[in-house]
Formats: sequence, C-alpha cells, structure tokens
Amino acid sequence: MGFIKEFKEFAMKGNVMDMAVGVIIGGAFGKIVSSLVDDILMPLVGVVTGNVDFTKLAVEFGEGDFAAKLTYGNFIQNVVDFLIVAFCIFLMLKGINKLNRKKEEPEAPAAPAGPTQEELLAEIRDLLKQK
Repeated sequence: MGFIKEFKEFAMKGNVMDMAVGVIIGGAFGKIVSSLVDDILMPLVGVVTGNVDFTKLAVEFGEGDFAAKLTYGNFIQNVVDFLIVAFCIFLMLKGINKLNRKKEEPEAPAAPAGPTQEELLAEIRDLLKQK
C-alpha cells in the first residue's frame, strides 16, 4: 500500500500536473504549427522554388538489392517545422517575460562609505597624542 500512496503523492504534486498540462498544450500547439508549415508556408516556398515538393526530394544510391534512398526532403521539412516552433516559443516567452517584468525601480544610492578601521585607529592615536 505504501508504493501506491507514494506514487499518488508524486503524481499529484504541482510540478507534475503543470508539466502534464504543458505537454498536452505543447502537442496541440505542435499540430497547429505543423499545419502552418505543411499547408501554408511550404506551398509558398514550393512556388518560389518552382513548385518543388520538399517531401519528395530524395537521392538514390546503388542499384538493385544494394540500393538506398535518402529522403532529405522530409528532413528539410522537419527542420523548417522546428525553426518555426522554436521561433513561436521564443516570441511567446518574450511576451510572457515582458508582462511579468515589473518596472525596475532605480536602486537607492549607496550610503557613503565610512572611514576604514585603519583610519579610525589613526584618528584615535592622533587624539591620544594631543593629550
């Protein structure tokens, strides 16, 4: 019974629940960005590049049984997808940081530094010499 109770406490911690929500929202956000890339941006890039369908770009090496096909177009598509997701997350975090940033209060001027210990001792010495 201790294992189940321990797991329940772990699963119900705030950080785990926040992470689960983040993963779910991230998955949905990823689908939106993938649709943006696949359905809007890549066709425009294809028009600019002469209607090249990046997903079909490939190079074949060898012949017969020893042939290998490198589909580098899918890689290009995924790199573009990643860059757009990273840029969107950057913009989102930048906006959140801007909202969370409080107006920076100017620091109070530092109090003037008092005399050092050596200066105080020298002053006491001088006062004692005068008497």
